[in-house]
Amino acid sequence: MLSLWHLIKRFFGSITASPLSAAEQVELVAMLLPAEYALFVRLATSDQRHALHVLRRFDRLVPAAPVAVRRAALLHDIGKLEAGLGTARRVAATVIGPRTKAFRAYREHERIGSRMLAAAGSDPQTVSLVRGEGDVAHVAALRRADAV
Repeated sequence: MLSLWHLIKRFFGSITASPLSAAEQVELVAMLLPAEYALFVRLATSDQRHALHVLRRFDRLVPAAPVAVRRAALLHDIGKLEAGLGTARRVAATVIGPRTKAFRAYREHERIGSRMLAAAGSDPQTVSLVRGEGDVAHVAALRRADAV
């Protein structure tokens, strides 16, 4: 279970997130496949900002990671799109558990996201890492980068 401090930080980060700058958007367009970028821009501003923070932390942990692995760091929460939950309902889903279809989708976002990325034509390495599988060191680094 996530710590209370982590949840509080994520909540306030969600309500205070600033949109990505033009330079950040250009960087992501260059890095992601077109279908991946189309999914990414559907994320809420706070989720886009969180994803970029996770990518930056991941890059520090694994500086020579291949682009397919870096894409997974950026797209690790893409499956949350299917849940369609706002900030308050995400808090409820985290605390209460998988009691509704939307809450289950939110909590199963890795599996859902990997399916979405496979359908979008993502590299198999990206898909498996988003699913929480693959290279053990990359999986551990992604979890660590996301745990802030």
